[in-house]
Amino acid sequence: MSESALPSDPLALFAAWFADVHASGLVEPNAMVLATASGAGVPSARLVLLKGYGPQGFRFFTNLTSHKGRDLAENPRAALVFPWHPLYRQVRVAGPAAELTRDESAAYFGTRPYGSRLGAWASEHQSGVIPDRDVLERRYAEAAGRWPDPAAGQPPGTPGSPGEDVPLPDFWGGYRVVPESIEFWQGRRDRLHDRIRYRRELFPGGADDPGEWTVERLSP
Repeated sequence: MSESALPSDPLALFAAWFADVHASGLVEPNAMVLATASGAGVPSARLVLLKGYGPQGFRFFTNLTSHKGRDLAENPRAALVFPWHPLYRQVRVAGPAAELTRDESAAYFGTRPYGSRLGAWASEHQSGVIPDRDVLERRYAEAAGRWPDPAAGQPPGTPGSPGEDVPLPDFWGGYRVVPESIEFWQGRRDRLHDRIRYRRELFPGGADDPGEWTVERLSP
């Protein structure tokens, strides 16, 4: 990567790399590692799916009472890694995390497959200990009985008929990670990799009040 050819906005470079990943046929190109830490500084990481990005940040959705949800309530900062190994690329993002509005979460929840929406209700206590899988299956069946499959063909107006959409649970929603830094890593021969970092300072307004991006090369 040549500094002279880099865009001033890191999201433009991310969009170009993201398009390359989609074109490559990589399975789950939007999979990313989400790292959080508790209020006591205990780290935790897991894979989640990117569900949109832009000037306001990188978005994902989850159970708000899960391990990651509890971490973010105590310590609202996060780091993301996009591990695009087949392309010898990775992208790292770090910054504060903010919960999305209920309207934003509801809009996305409504686009999820019917079974996934029921699954959110079945796994109300995500990350909590359960005695066996039967508990999940029973909760799923109860949710399916309450909100039947729209393709089931029941007469309209029947209580619990397909006319009733599966609602957004109170314990489910989304977050956005507002980037303070975005690093692009491109593998090169002899481990002389390219590492280009964009960083900025966020002012009190957060994503609505960002500073200018500084571009710098890091030693591999």
